[in-house]
Amino acid sequence: MSVKIRLARHGAKKAPYFRVVVADSRMPRNGRFIEIVGRYNPRIKPLQIELDTDAVDAWIAKGAQPTEAAAKIIAIAKGEKEMAPAKEKISKRAAAKIQAEKEAAEAAAAEKKAAEEAAKAEAAAAAEAEAAAEEPAEEAEEA
Repeated sequence: MSVKIRLARHGAKKAPYFRVVVADSRMPRNGRFIEIVGRYNPRIKPLQIELDTDAVDAWIAKGAQPTEAAAKIIAIAKGEKEMAPAKEKISKRAAAKIQAEKEAAEAAAAEKKAAEEAAKAEAAAAAEAEAAAEEPAEEAEEA
C-alpha cells in the first residue's frame, strides 16, 4: 500500500476549495481517505492555508509521499516558500501584440541612438572643418 498526501477537491463548480488529505494512492481523488491534515482555499486573497504541520511531518516520517501540489502547499505553510503571483492568462493575439509593441519600442530606441551618434559625428566634423578654416587664416596673419 502506497500512501500519498494530496489535495481532494470540494466546493461548487468554478469555486473550488481543497482538503489536504492522507490517502491510499489507489483511492480516487475525492474518495476514501485516512486523515484530513489541512485545508486550502485558493480563491481568497491572501490564500487561506490551514495545515497541521505536525501531522504532515508524522505521515512523511511514516513514508507518505506528498504530491507536487501538496508539497508546494506544505512548503508555503511552513514558511519555506513564498507563493508566486499567478501568471496572467492572455490570448495568443494579445501576446503577439505585446511582442510587436516591444520590438517597435526597441527599434525606436535603436533609431534614436543612431540619430544621436550621427549628430555627434556631424558636430565633430563641423568642429574639424572650423579648426581647419582657422589654421590658414592664422598662417596668413603671420606672413
